[in-house]
Amino acid sequence: MKGSQKIIDQLNALLAYELAAMDQYFIHSQMYLDWGLNKLYERIDHEFDDERGHAQKLIERMLFLEGTPDMTQRTGFKVGKDVPEMLESDLRVEYEVDAKLKEVIAFCESEKDYVTRDMLVELLDDTEMDHAYWLEQQLGLIKRLGLQNYLQAQL
Repeated sequence: MKGSQKIIDQLNALLAYELAAMDQYFIHSQMYLDWGLNKLYERIDHEFDDERGHAQKLIERMLFLEGTPDMTQRTGFKVGKDVPEMLESDLRVEYEVDAKLKEVIAFCESEKDYVTRDMLVELLDDTEMDHAYWLEQQLGLIKRLGLQNYLQAQL
């Protein structure tokens, strides 16, 4: 089904954020594993899988619309150097994905592409209710417990 190039362009812009989040979660999960922070590794590895699923949905939709997914761009990618910086960087990219999702959802509505809009609403729910919320909790725990106590709980 031939889709709107404007929609495909918007989905590619969103894909650049999702790929950045996916790559960032991947490197952070491997760093946590290397440091022996197994609980953080397991959760962030799960987030990597979720982001891969988000990217897959965007790619599938673009292919359905007879577009070409751009797998070369990464928007917002930044690797942290320590646990707080890594969690903050992951939260920042989730906030960026959230904002871009809302923008593209509104664009899809204006273009009357409600199927794409509905798919993006599912991704938005996952981004806000699962990813960002969990990261906010972890940063709150660091503030309340102190970094050393938090890290000890992640072994």
